[in-house]
Amino acid sequence: MNFLYNILVLIAGFFLKIIAIFNKKIKLFVEGRRETFSKLTTVISKNDNVIWFHCASLGEFEQGRPILEKLKDENPTYKIVLTFFSPSGYEVRKNYEMADVVCYLPLDTKHNVKKFLNIINPELAVFVKYEFWPNILNELKSKKVKTILVSGIFREKQSFFKWYGNWMRKPLSAFDHFFVQDIKSEKLLNSINLNNVTVSGDTRFDRVYEITKQDNRLPFIEEFKNNNYTLVAGSTWKEDEELLVEYINKVASEDEKFIIAPHNINVEAINKLKESILKKTVLFSEKEQQNLKNFQVFIIDTVGILTKIYSYANTAYVGGGYTKSGVHNILEPATFGIPIVIGPNYSKFNEAIDLVKESACFSINNSKKLSVLLEKLFQLKEFREKAGNKALNYVIDKTGATTKILYYLKK
Repeated sequence: MNFLYNILVLIAGFFLKIIAIFNKKIKLFVEGRRETFSKLTTVISKNDNVIWFHCASLGEFEQGRPILEKLKDENPTYKIVLTFFSPSGYEVRKNYEMADVVCYLPLDTKHNVKKFLNIINPELAVFVKYEFWPNILNELKSKKVKTILVSGIFREKQSFFKWYGNWMRKPLSAFDHFFVQDIKSEKLLNSINLNNVTVSGDTRFDRVYEITKQDNRLPFIEEFKNNNYTLVAGSTWKEDEELLVEYINKVASEDEKFIIAPHNINVEAINKLKESILKKTVLFSEKEQQNLKNFQVFIIDTVGILTKIYSYANTAYVGGGYTKSGVHNILEPATFGIPIVIGPNYSKFNEAIDLVKESACFSINNSKKLSVLLEKLFQLKEFREKAGNKALNYVIDKTGATTKILYYLKK
């Protein structure tokens, strides 16, 4: 199987170069990897002490970030190498200031792996959530590099737990320790005789709770809000926006304000959204020329400030719940102690399942239900605050994973 795997990786690399001609994302994937070794050799020398973090994409980066930043603070002379598999992670965080090098992970060929690890020669390798590349893990084990998995989560359907998965189970022995999110993952690893496991929880909770301690002030949002009740709709898709616009146009009180931060900030899509709203609406890109407190709807046609905007919300609507991939990050609004409204597709996300059960998050699947719920959240302060407190307490109760992992690393 190892031989077949290595052949398939080489074939995949060949075809990706062809697909890259026609696909922008794959082009980033291919061209970005051409720079990996030159980036590393420019910054990393043989005498450097290196800690390597690998994340599949942006979500995994946010999970690994609390540990990375703590380790960097405690070991300032060490160099941090941060790798991504996906362009969606690399393109957003390629200038991340806490890492000395940010680059793509090379394809998992034996040649690439040996070259990569010979350059960085890490003292510690940290994998976040998943990403189990056999050649990389085997080489880390051969080099006796301390290797851990953080915020790991395992499912029964994974090949490790099938009768045919022995060849994939072997690379898992490279991990000195598994820090997993839940007991189910621990039991699955135990079932294949991997007992070096700690149920530490999800480091994302540490990350989002830290957000509440940073400076989240945005004067232009304060001006717009003007002490009014405000619903913040983040990462919205077309389906979300259609429901929200119907509520804004037909039901909303003049005392309600709305901030919409669409997932797609394409100019055409933003203009179409604005034109569909009958209430007085302003764009972020227009804010300098306007008296913002005079508007009822504020469309954020930029990126990077949604987390801070949530700190001004009385209620949050988080988009994505009508897409195949499912609802976006609901922990960011939850950490500010506000109730959350989502669409129906959230079954892949434990935190959404938990918060719905706690009545801190509310799932709706049509415009009528949304209107009834949003009116209730607007009118009933006690109901709103009770749900928000449940959301915040859920986040607080789940914090602590980073501390457990750092304690292990100090032993």
